[in-house]
Amino acid sequence: MDSRTLIKKYLEFFADKGHSIIPSSPLIPENDPTVLFTTAGMHPLVPYLLGEKHPGGKRLANVQICVRTGDIDEVGDPTHHTFFEMLGNWSLRDYWKKESISWSWEFLTKVLKIPAEKLAVTCFEGDADAPKDDESAEIWKLQGLPSGRIFFLPKADNWWGPAGQTGPCGPDTEIFYETGKPCGKNCRPGDGCGRFVEIWNNVFMHYEKKKDGTFSKLEIQNVDTGMGVDRTTAVLAGLDDNYLVTDLWEKIIESISKISGKKYSENVKAFRVIADHSRAATFIASEGVLPANKERGYVLRRLVRRSVRYGKMLGINDLFLDQVVKAVIITFKDSYSILENNQKQILETILTEEKKFAQTLERGLREIEKQGKLDGKKAFWLYETYGFPVELTEEIAQEKGQKIDNKIFEAEFQKHRDLSRTASAGMFKGGLADASEEVTKLHTATHLLHKALRMVLGAGVSQKGSNITNERLRFDFSYSQKLTPEELSEIVDIVNSQIDQKLPVSFKTETLAEAKKENALAFFAEKYGDAVKVYTVGNPDGKWFSKEVCGGPHVENTGQIGHVRIIKQEKLGAGIMRIYATNK
Repeated sequence: MDSRTLIKKYLEFFADKGHSIIPSSPLIPENDPTVLFTTAGMHPLVPYLLGEKHPGGKRLANVQICVRTGDIDEVGDPTHHTFFEMLGNWSLRDYWKKESISWSWEFLTKVLKIPAEKLAVTCFEGDADAPKDDESAEIWKLQGLPSGRIFFLPKADNWWGPAGQTGPCGPDTEIFYETGKPCGKNCRPGDGCGRFVEIWNNVFMHYEKKKDGTFSKLEIQNVDTGMGVDRTTAVLAGLDDNYLVTDLWEKIIESISKISGKKYSENVKAFRVIADHSRAATFIASEGVLPANKERGYVLRRLVRRSVRYGKMLGINDLFLDQVVKAVIITFKDSYSILENNQKQILETILTEEKKFAQTLERGLREIEKQGKLDGKKAFWLYETYGFPVELTEEIAQEKGQKIDNKIFEAEFQKHRDLSRTASAGMFKGGLADASEEVTKLHTATHLLHKALRMVLGAGVSQKGSNITNERLRFDFSYSQKLTPEELSEIVDIVNSQIDQKLPVSFKTETLAEAKKENALAFFAEKYGDAVKVYTVGNPDGKWFSKEVCGGPHVENTGQIGHVRIIKQEKLGAGIMRIYATNK
């Protein structure tokens, strides 16, 4: 079974169980300041997991594109990926453990026809915060799973969340496929021995972690599940290497082989890194991200440069990533039209960065010539400053009759990795999709700002993204130059005049076609389902100021926002401007 068939069968199965099939949201979260990218299918659904009503109802399912950056350095093994597709189904205060577990079993054993004896599960063993999840274990037994295939593990293994310091969380039950790989007789699911591979995770969110570290039961109960497409397709094909899944990787791997003249089987790590990073970079660049030295741009830059470094290890000395990127686009264009629609932009973005890195490597070579004895610390300095591959430094050191102490390099590299992970974790410190009072005010202000920008600068202006914290809003929009002081002043005056009028803010659910017929703004068409929420600022049946398709959260009237002032603007390049504003 190929990956597209798996996705089709999954969505059809849950549609038959009453789930609305919703589209994948963009990789760049529209209004979530706590993460760089969408890292799971539940990310775009957080407002609904916290109580908002979803226009699709209480049962949802989709395949979501995701990027996770915490383990970029681990890519190169058979299963790690930075970009991946995740299948998920959700219950928003509807069904609970019985339905979730029984449907998982039915899909795996009846639809995918996985032999029951190949499956094993883990459940939460309980601790001082929450009791042992005997309920899930008993439901698994009712499906026909023997008690000897059910393992109870601690919170570190079988508890999801919260993503931040506080928020919704709960025990999960994880489903594993037994590969048959021989190992120690005391092995179990989740121990990383290779005998068991996790393919599905069902999370039962009915707890909340509080600021003091305690856990309390929530009145609302939600189910959140996730199944990785790469891994599950590989398991179904009897493969222990995700990169051997034909419809996902064959064209990409072939392009690298053609360029390098090398075989995948003899250079697996380099091929995997280039293939994975090119796939992730293609999808990230498709959403308008440009290489930079911070945040999303830094991730894209790192992906491109790491690909080039591994290309050097394969003996590729010319520009080559455009050919790999084209293979990625061919592989996924039927599923994600944004790739083919934005192919020119994607290729320009990645080629420009590849050229810059080629120049950087030249500078690194010149810098090496200035050095005396090369050692582990200097090797890491060259890597950190110039992105200069340690393998090349080692080669040059050997030519000079010198030797790099890899232990010193690894120690310096580990310090760098720890700092990077700490910084990455810091993105989550505000909690996932903070819906505090201040964030709600500033989110509503983006609607006013969007309309004011279009009034002053023209209807060609459209939102390209936003990021909101308790302190300020950040709004990206299409425009080719910095705004004049007069334009900024006029925009602020328009926004604050709507705030002074204390206009009501309301919403209704309708189809996207109906919303557009009413002139509602909707610039993220690829992320909307059949039904959408349309928020109106002003009288929805009479004189209104703003009408926009959005998920929330919003104030009840504009007077609650407080006066807004623009504190900064910057040009992002390629016709994109960014404005920072606050109500402080």
